[in-house]
Amino acid sequence: MNNPRGFASDNYAGLHPAVFDAIGRVNHGHEVAYGEDSETERFDSVVKELFGLNAVGFPVFNGTGANVIALQAACKRWEAVICLDTAHIHVDEGGAPEKMGGLKLWTVPSSTGKLTVELVESQLFDMGVVHRAQPAVISITQTTELGTLYQPEEIKALADVAHKNGLLLHLDGARISNAAAALGLSLADFTTKVGVDLVSLGGTKIGALAAEAVIVTDTSTARGKQLAEALPYLRKTSMQLTSKMRFVSCQLNALFENNAAIAIANARHANAMAAKLYAGITEIAKSNPSVQIPNKAEANAVFPILPAEITEKLQQDYRFYVWNQATGQVRLMCSFDTAEEDVTGLLAKLKSLLADF
Repeated sequence: MNNPRGFASDNYAGLHPAVFDAIGRVNHGHEVAYGEDSETERFDSVVKELFGLNAVGFPVFNGTGANVIALQAACKRWEAVICLDTAHIHVDEGGAPEKMGGLKLWTVPSSTGKLTVELVESQLFDMGVVHRAQPAVISITQTTELGTLYQPEEIKALADVAHKNGLLLHLDGARISNAAAALGLSLADFTTKVGVDLVSLGGTKIGALAAEAVIVTDTSTARGKQLAEALPYLRKTSMQLTSKMRFVSCQLNALFENNAAIAIANARHANAMAAKLYAGITEIAKSNPSVQIPNKAEANAVFPILPAEITEKLQQDYRFYVWNQATGQVRLMCSFDTAEEDVTGLLAKLKSLLADF
């Protein structure tokens, strides 16, 4: 069945051809299971190329698993995670960090989708008090759940306050390629080089099939070494250790080898489609006060506010999610396979509906 493309999620997109080719290429003969294969060995080299010579990576099935085991590695049983109230780990993972990881999440609000030093410091109280779950790690998302971007200096400030207080910094990089493409930087520039300790490396949204990874950025430190030693066991007990790992690793290699060439190219295209969509809706809003677009599109997501009646009719032709039921804000997500005609088609339909509104 040939389903039309929509704007609901970059998870709706299929596999990138390079991923298909990689899976077919390794589907010959036997390889040692559980990560002792040539593709996973190759992925180790890719990780060092992307994040630095002291980085190590652990392939997993999905982003929820990557986030949960990364945060478990960073936390003792009585410790907690500081994150935003819009964070994926808080809103969209079905309670997995709490249920599977035994983690307490201390959440704070932000209209920009970004944590700040001040917001983090608001949770750094009662340190050493037995009645409060002790903060051990800060978790941020890049790009954010509101489609915004952290600049490297903002991440460094968070890393500095984390390390000053004995905490670690985790970066949920489900859309890390979109961030790198938008910033025009390498992955290391806004992770390893600015003090991020753990990264959830996203492959699925950029063209892979059930292929993500947890990255420890610097095993030369005592904390980094501890994280790297804990993660293999946490991955196994959390049911994220695949037996035929070469089929996961080869996908990550296809997307992220050669300085993430394919992943960044895919992300640039998705970001460009979102920019075109954002520009079109911004123009529409000039003559339609019922349409607002409060959040700038900084990567591959657009967040306009539409009248409920318009949203309902538009969804008959294009799949997308209502992000905030109270305000009418919706999320339009562009993917590596979003075509210009998808964007122009949605804009034309939106104009037509508003003309009759």
